[in-house]
Amino acid sequence: MFHLVDSPGHVDFRLEVSRSYASCQGALLLVDASEGVKAQTVANFYLAYSMDLKLIPVINKIDLDTANIDNAEDQIVTTFELPHDDIVHVSAKTGLNVEYLLPKIIENVPPPTHCNRDKPFRAQIVDSWYDPFLGVIMLINVVDGTIKKGAKVESFKTKGKHDVKEVGIMYPDRRPLPELVAGQVAYIIPGFKDSNDAYVGDTLFASGTTVEPLEGFEEPKPMVFVGAFPADGTDFKKMEESLQHLFLNDRSVTFQRTTSNALGQGWRLGFLGSLHASIFKQRLEKEHGKNLIITAPTVPYKIHYRDGTEEVVSNPDDFPDNLTQAKVSHFSEPYVETLMAFPKDYTGAVMKLCENNRGEQVELQYLNNGQTLMRYLIPTAHLIDDFFGRLKSATKGYASLDYEDAGYKESDILKLDLLVNGRSIDALSTIMHRTQISKNAKEFTKRLKEFLKIQQFEVIIQAKADNRIVARETIKARRKDVLAKLHASDVSRRKKLLVKQKEGKKFMKSIGNVNISNDAYQSFLRRE
Repeated sequence: MFHLVDSPGHVDFRLEVSRSYASCQGALLLVDASEGVKAQTVANFYLAYSMDLKLIPVINKIDLDTANIDNAEDQIVTTFELPHDDIVHVSAKTGLNVEYLLPKIIENVPPPTHCNRDKPFRAQIVDSWYDPFLGVIMLINVVDGTIKKGAKVESFKTKGKHDVKEVGIMYPDRRPLPELVAGQVAYIIPGFKDSNDAYVGDTLFASGTTVEPLEGFEEPKPMVFVGAFPADGTDFKKMEESLQHLFLNDRSVTFQRTTSNALGQGWRLGFLGSLHASIFKQRLEKEHGKNLIITAPTVPYKIHYRDGTEEVVSNPDDFPDNLTQAKVSHFSEPYVETLMAFPKDYTGAVMKLCENNRGEQVELQYLNNGQTLMRYLIPTAHLIDDFFGRLKSATKGYASLDYEDAGYKESDILKLDLLVNGRSIDALSTIMHRTQISKNAKEFTKRLKEFLKIQQFEVIIQAKADNRIVARETIKARRKDVLAKLHASDVSRRKKLLVKQKEGKKFMKSIGNVNISNDAYQSFLRRE
């Protein structure tokens, strides 16, 4: 019996990959015959190697006219130091040589050797999802013992006790079995509906027994934070339920309530990356039919105070004001170490892109297949600002990117506020480096002007940073033609009416509020 997992390659989902590896004994290392080794392949290889997985190298897409099998083989042997004789050449599209893969897995990948069926039941939760009829369903890796329907299990993390309603394997959908045994990766239905009771990495064990908890997974640290607010007419509690059900399947998302002066009650969500954030939003809208307003993504910044204390801020609202600034020693921002792989012809373009994003070169390596491997330290704030999209553009789509956390570095950062008629709009505030303020301030004020409605009075849009106005746009007032019925020679009457209209506009501006619609927020925050 095989337990097969297709793991994602993108770095935002590294937790998914490590969870998949934890339930396996081996992995197929797929390399594209035409494009060769990607940056994600290198990163995931080292992760699999560190977890002692038996690796079988596979070159795919050998049917393509652009396939360069010799180059792909050289890369596998030199980059990963895997035996040349173990490489399998396949075409998943035509099915060529696929029949050789399963025998290769049987020969090379060992069965689960750490399992013992005679010990009390012990298993690790690998994944979980929600079913509206059955409640929480958990995918588990059975390490010791056996489990049947009706058995009582306990959780190490929550201390909860549950009666098992069903056990079985995914084939590919649920297929009930009378019993699960050590070594299997299978599902159980514990009979509860509260998604907070299921923690990926938690250890389940037979109730009434004493066992050692299994080593859990590394807790992921969110790198991107966004504010999420329900659009008009959306029930807040129902929306929160929908979010909770999605969190059950993706524990790497952090979640806490927040309030905005402009958008009302909402949540602050933390993600592993910008792709992770956009996919989560799409899932929420597609699976639950909800409509969310998502604020601009921010990264967690560190505030270092003069008294030696530190504070991590992920919400622009929490950034120190002018009174608190005197107590601040300096700020620091998070960096990532990026690993980029691309054809060597684009080396200059990629270096220019990295330098424009305040990057610092760490390593430059030319491979024998015409590829360049480049490492750069880049501020996380620039990485989440569509850096990968611009990297793809600079390399005609040939580049691949992987990255890992590189800690914090001291930085000159400021908060950029958008003001409408002198009133700050907290949902549109952002934190950025001083060198970006001027460019972004002009762009933001122009964009906001496009989406605001014309009023009976003048509307002034300003961008403020470091306690000074750095950009301004003005929406002229809608004016009625008060002179339409006057004779051209009636000069004094004309002046009197114009002065009266001017005073009226001035009074309206002093008492009038500009109501920004949710559509305007969504249009402004939507990334092109």
